[in-house]
Amino acid sequence: MKKHVLLYGLVGGLVILLLRAVEYRYLVVEHSVEIYGALVAAVFAAIGIWLGQTLTRNRTRVVVKEVHVEVPLETTVEVSVAAGPFERNAERLDATGITPRELQILELIAEGLSTREIAERIFVSENTVKTHSSRLFDKLNVRRRTQAVQVGKQLGILP
Repeated sequence: MKKHVLLYGLVGGLVILLLRAVEYRYLVVEHSVEIYGALVAAVFAAIGIWLGQTLTRNRTRVVVKEVHVEVPLETTVEVSVAAGPFERNAERLDATGITPRELQILELIAEGLSTREIAERIFVSENTVKTHSSRLFDKLNVRRRTQAVQVGKQLGILP
């Protein structure tokens, strides 16, 4: 680190000496702003290139490979048959005070639909969906859609 600071100071000092030596020439007097700007830009460009090369040397390369894994069909069928059909917990649904429309919106959220897609599916405006979602979130005491789905599953409201 000391080496870098020393090198940076040395380059800056050389640039200042060069400017002082050329300062008395007529060209510098007439175009001093342009020359100073160009020299400062060149120094910072060189420092940026040097730092970019220094920082990229220490990076490691990460390679991600996608692997296809097949799941036997028998396992999936056994689990779904053993679980049986879903039965909604009506007591908890009544206890939360969720209306049928809010329940419908919760089910559509669980399907992964956006607000716009939900509005198109049930033929209401996006603001209506947002209002129902907001009331639903308040009743379930959550802040996000994913939390609402998770709580709905825990309460037995969603399959």
